[in-house]
Amino acid sequence: MGNLLTKMITDYMIAFGVVLGASLLAGIAATLTLQPPSFTMQEVAKNVKIWAVVVAIGGTIDPLRLIESNVVDGHLSPAIKQILQIISAFIGAQSGTTLMLWLSNGGNSS
Repeated sequence: MGNLLTKMITDYMIAFGVVLGASLLAGIAATLTLQPPSFTMQEVAKNVKIWAVVVAIGGTIDPLRLIESNVVDGHLSPAIKQILQIISAFIGAQSGTTLMLWLSNGGNSS
C-alpha cells in the first residue's frame, strides 16, 4: 500500500508540475511576443491537461493495456491500482489548471 501511495503522490505532482510549468512558460513567451499572458496561460493550462496525465502515467499506452490484461485475467487488484494512479494524475492536472486560472484571474467571474 505504501508503494501505491508513493506512486499516486508522484503522479499527482508530475501532472500538476507539467500544467504549471507549461502555463508559466507560455505566459513568459506571450509577454516576450507582446501577447496577453493571462489568456495564453489559461488556454495552455486547459489544453495541456490531458497531456499532463499521459506524462504522469508514463507517456505510453502500457498502463491501459495493464488494466485490460488484468481485468481479462480476473486480477482486479492491479487494475484498480492502475486506475487509482490515473485518477491521481488527473486530479493533479486539474489542480494545476485550477491554480493557473486563479493566478491569471481566469477564475474570477466578475
